[in-house]
Amino acid sequence: MSFSDYIVYADESGDHGLASVDADYPVFVLCFCVFRVEEYISKVVPLVQDLKFRFFGHDAVVLHAHEIRKSRGPFKILFDQEKRRAFLEAVNAVMERAPFTLIAAVIDKKKLLQYYEYPSNPYDLALTFCLERTYAYFRDLGQQDRATHVVVERRGKQEDNELELVFRRVVQGANYWRCVLPFDVVFAHKEMNSSGLQLADLVAHPVGRHQLKPGQPNRAYELIAGKFRVGPTGAATGYGLKVFP
Repeated sequence: MSFSDYIVYADESGDHGLASVDADYPVFVLCFCVFRVEEYISKVVPLVQDLKFRFFGHDAVVLHAHEIRKSRGPFKILFDQEKRRAFLEAVNAVMERAPFTLIAAVIDKKKLLQYYEYPSNPYDLALTFCLERTYAYFRDLGQQDRATHVVVERRGKQEDNELELVFRRVVQGANYWRCVLPFDVVFAHKEMNSSGLQLADLVAHPVGRHQLKPGQPNRAYELIAGKFRVGPTGAATGYGLKVFP
């Protein structure tokens, strides 16, 4: 099987555990950022590299949404409010200009516990929903018979093994179509400094925040809302966005 013209980078926001639910952020979000390989190489990577050199003088820094929000590590420079404003504007510009299609799943953990006596793991649910919708998107693109890599960040041996088990089960037939899906998972260390993984990380939290408080100003979400895969009516729900339950 030949490689497809696309690459997928995935990242998450929130805790996928159900033992305790964060009252301030009771959702788990998984985002798939789908890039055309040619555009990823020629446009996306240069955008991210330019941002890093402008603000840090090198490209070794890894963009991480949580650290940016908290001004931790290399992002201590953001305690300077003028630098913070300029940096966030630059990040927003990268997210807006980077060509990718967004497919996301949001799991409401409070509702999941409320509606189901034996709820499934939120990560398992989100991964299934994202893989199914990505396959549907690839059928539209005529890429359904070509191999596509889904790149995820390593989190730990046990968690990676559990994720791979679910991934393999879904792509081998435990999906809506009951067919083999042309996806293969690639685990990458954060230190690899992947532009795609960093963009997926930056996208995930705004998606979760919007679902929790849709009326609250959310500039980052506004910039990426038009990147969701949409259906014939132009709506993302059910196509590029799955909210469950």
